[in-house]
Amino acid sequence: MTEVSVHPTAEVSPKATVGRGTKIWNQVQVREEAVIGEDCILSKDVYIDAGVHIGSRVKVQNGVSVYHGVTVEDDVFLGPHMVFTNDRYPRSFNTDWQEVETLVRKGASIGAGAVIVCGITLGEYSMIGSGAVVTKDIPPNALVVGNPARIVGGVCTCGLPLRLADRLLESAGTFRCSHCHETIALPPEVAVEIRK
Repeated sequence: MTEVSVHPTAEVSPKATVGRGTKIWNQVQVREEAVIGEDCILSKDVYIDAGVHIGSRVKVQNGVSVYHGVTVEDDVFLGPHMVFTNDRYPRSFNTDWQEVETLVRKGASIGAGAVIVCGITLGEYSMIGSGAVVTKDIPPNALVVGNPARIVGGVCTCGLPLRLADRLLESAGTFRCSHCHETIALPPEVAVEIRK
């Protein structure tokens, strides 16, 4: 693990793989067979379960646990104390529980305190609002909030909300971000929610 910064209080299994440029801070635990990409930040009190795969340039903020069955692609932001689950019917005495997988696609951001119920996919560059409870798949570039989470708009790859004024006239579902000028084709269920 050359070119990796590991705080003295962190516990990183020698059977884990950690990419260069990654920083692992106070009280972090990275379990065996976990794979962490390059240039990641694992902040204070993070737990990475056995066999978890995390892409490159991922920021995992304080107090996040990434359990077995969760896959995180490149450029993802996991906000402070957000929660993943991996069991639909948890009981402390179950010996035959079944892990349910969750996929967080490239560039997605999950706000502080959000809960991601297992068995879903968060689309590329989607934005999950703080405190949201996500119970179903989220399309790419969707902005979702609430409990249960619902689509309330769309976001650009740069992270800023898209507005009705950003819509290109030749296509009702295509928007040009007023900040970074990227052109985004939104899924219909996201485009319909764009407001002023």
